[in-house]
Amino acid sequence: MSPSPNQQFRFGASSKIKRKRDFMLIKARGQRAAIGCLIANWQPVTGGNSRRLGVVTSGRIGSAVVRSRARRLMRESFRLHAHELAGPLDLVLVARRSIVGKPFRDVERDLMTILHKAGLLSRNAEAKATE
Repeated sequence: MSPSPNQQFRFGASSKIKRKRDFMLIKARGQRAAIGCLIANWQPVTGGNSRRLGVVTSGRIGSAVVRSRARRLMRESFRLHAHELAGPLDLVLVARRSIVGKPFRDVERDLMTILHKAGLLSRNAEAKATE
């Protein structure tokens, strides 16, 4: 039974990386790419079918309002495209200063570029992205 469209795009508590230890392990053991306004650290997960996201926004990028907006943009970009990932993985997105004032489509484009270059997208998503 496939998930309904509403369930497919959910971003619940089980989809979030919360523990500092998990962030540190992904940074230490995973791979890294920086494109545009994002830095991505990821690590494939063996077993299971989870696609988890952690977001990091430093105080250096701006006020609490600016950091909250950056987190929302990164989470929403991931939520819309998590089903296109090739397999289970843990992904940590770090906002760079250039994210300040960027529209959603630019943040989404940077995320998709990272996922494409890292080979993390499924074949269907890759084909759609190249059209």
